[in-house]
Amino acid sequence: MDAPQRFPPTNMLRVMTAMLAACTAVLLGVALFQAERVFAPLAFALFIIAVTWPLQNFLQNRMPRLIALALTTTAIVVVISTFALLLAWAAGRVGRFVVSDVARLQALYGSMAAWLQSHGIEIAGIWSSYFNVDQLLRLAQEVTSRLNTAISFLIVVFVYVLLGLLEVDDVRAKLRAWRHGNLGKVLLVGGSNGAARLQRYMLVRTQMSAITGLLVWGFAWLAGLPLAFEWGVIAFALNFIPFIGPFIATVFPTVFAVAQFELWPMAIAIFACLNVIQFVVGSYLEPRFVGNALSISPIIVLFSVFFWTFLWGIPGAFIGVPIVIAFLALCEANPSTQWIVDLFGAPPNAPPQA
Repeated sequence: MDAPQRFPPTNMLRVMTAMLAACTAVLLGVALFQAERVFAPLAFALFIIAVTWPLQNFLQNRMPRLIALALTTTAIVVVISTFALLLAWAAGRVGRFVVSDVARLQALYGSMAAWLQSHGIEIAGIWSSYFNVDQLLRLAQEVTSRLNTAISFLIVVFVYVLLGLLEVDDVRAKLRAWRHGNLGKVLLVGGSNGAARLQRYMLVRTQMSAITGLLVWGFAWLAGLPLAFEWGVIAFALNFIPFIGPFIATVFPTVFAVAQFELWPMAIAIFACLNVIQFVVGSYLEPRFVGNALSISPIIVLFSVFFWTFLWGIPGAFIGVPIVIAFLALCEANPSTQWIVDLFGAPPNAPPQA
C-alpha cells in the first residue's frame, strides 16, 4: 500500500500564507464596511492632505504655520463649496425646468403608457405602487437624512484635515528616524510618491473634467437641447467619478432629450454622441496627459470604483481610485510587495488608465 502523499513544507507554508491573506482581506473588508463612519472621513482627509500639502508647505515656509494653515483650509473650503454649489445650481435648474414642463411630460407619459399597454406591458400598477404619497414622503426623509449625514461627514473630514496638516512634518521626521526595520522608509518613500501621484491624478482629472464639460455643453447647444450649460456643469462634476459618473452624465440628458424632442432617433443620436465625447476624453486624451505616473490596470480601476461604492456609497465611488493609487505607491516602495505593482499595474508599453 502506497504511503499517503504529503505536501512539501514550502508548498504548505505558501498555501497557509495565501489562506491567511484571503481571510485577512475579507475581515478587513467587513471592518471597513461596518466602520464606514470612522474610516471614510479619515480616507478623505488623507486624500485632501496629500493633494493640498504642497500649498501648505509653500505657505508655511514664508509665514507662521497657523496662518498658512488658515489660508490652506480656507482654500479647501472655497473649492469644495464652489464645486457643491455649482452642482446644486445645475441640478436645481434642471429640476425647475422639469416642474415647469410637467403638463407636457405628463402627456408624454400617458402616450408612452398607452403604447406599452397596447403591447401587453402594464405600468400603471407599478407607478401607483412606487410613486405614491407615502413613497414620496419617504424619499424626502431619505434626502434630508443624507444631507445631514453629508454635513456631519464634511465636518469630521475638516477636523482631520486641520490636525493632519499640522502633523505632516512631525510624522515625516519620525519616519526618517525610524529604527524598527524598513517600515519607516517604506512609508516615507511610498507616502511621498503616493502624494505626488494623487496630486497629478487630481490635476489631470480636473483638466479632463473641464474639457468634458465644455464638449458636452457645446454639443448640447448645437443639438438644441435646453439647459446646455447645466448639462456641461453636471458632466464636469460627475466626471470625477470614473465610469459611473460619465455614464450618469450621458443617461440624464438622453432621457431629457426623449421628453423634449419626442423622437427616439434624436435621443439615440444624442446618447451616442455623448458617449463618443466621454470615450475620446477618457480613453484617448486622459492617458496621454497622465503619462506613466498612474499606471493602473483598467480592470483594477473599474473594480476599485464598484468595490468602494459598495462599501461607502458615493464617497467610496470618488475615493476608490485614489486609494488604489496610494496603495500601489506603498507596495512599490517595498521590494517584497513589488509583485503587486507588476500584477495590477498597466501592461508594459500600454497607455495607463486612471
